Amino acid sequence: MSEATTLLAAAAAVLETADPADKTAAAEKADALRLAAAPLGAPVKAPDRPARPEKPDLVPPGAVPRRRLGSPEGRAALLHAIAHIEFNAIDLAFDMALRFAAAIEAAGLNGEAFAQDWIRVGGEEARHFRMIEARLGDLNCRYGDYPAHDGLWEAAETTAHDALARLAVAPLILEARGLDVTPDMIERLKAAGDSASAAPLEVIYREEVGHVACGKRWFDALCAARGLDPAPAFRRLRDECFRGQLKPPFNHEARAKAGLSQGFYEPIGN
Repeated sequence: MSEATTLLAAAAAVLETADPADKTAAAEKADALRLAAAPLGAPVKAPDRPARPEKPDLVPPGAVPRRRLGSPEGRAALLHAIAHIEFNAIDLAFDMALRFAAAIEAAGLNGEAFAQDWIRVGGEEARHFRMIEARLGDLNCRYGDYPAHDGLWEAAETTAHDALARLAVAPLILEARGLDVTPDMIERLKAAGDSASAAPLEVIYREEVGHVACGKRWFDALCAARGLDPAPAFRRLRDECFRGQLKPPFNHEARAKAGLSQGFYEPIGN
C-alpha cells in the first residue's frame, strides 16, 4: 500500500492496521499529516470493523477478570482493561473522522476541521495506549494477556448510521464516564503504593477532558445545523442508541470543564 498523503487516507490506514505497535505508528503518522496541514482528500469508505490483533480474546463483560489492586497481578489486570479502552479509542477517533467528515460537510459545517479534530484526538489516544502498554511491560504483562470485552465497538456499531448519535454516545457518554471513574482509580493505585501506574492515568484524565469537550463542541454545532436543542437531543439519542445507563456519581467539575452542564445529562430518567 502506498504511503497515505491525505487525512482521510491516513485515517483509513489506522483502521486497516491490526498490530498494536503498527496501529499506534499509523495514528502518529496521521497526526503528523494533520500538523503538516495535509488536505482532507477524497472520501474513503470506513470499514464495518477495524482490524484487530488476535489477542486479547473477546468475551462477555462478566467474564473479564475482576480488578483487585492489592497485588501486582490485580493492578496489571486493571491496566490491561485501560489499555483495551485506549486501543478502542484510537479506532473510535479515526472512525469518527473517516465515517462522518462528509456528513458534517453536507450539514454545512467544516468537514476538514472535524476530521482534523478527531485525528488529533486519535493521536493522543495512541500515546495513551503506549503509556499504559509501557507500564504493563514493567509489570511483566503485555496487551493481549487478559481477555477483554467488545462493548466499546458494539457502541460504535449502533451509531454508525448518524454522526449526531456517534457524538452523543462515544465522547459524551463513554468518554465522559472516564472522567467520573478515573480519579478514584488513581487514588486507589496510589493507596496501593503504585504511583508509577497512577502517573499515566493522571495524563489520560487531563487530556480526556479535551476529548469530551471536542465531542460537545461538534454535537452542539451539528444540533444547531439541524435545528435541534442539544440537551433533549442528547437524552433522546441516549435512550435510543445507548444500551447501558448513565451511572452516578458524576464528576461534575471535570464534566463542566468539558462543557457538560448538569442540566445536559441530568436528570437521568428524563
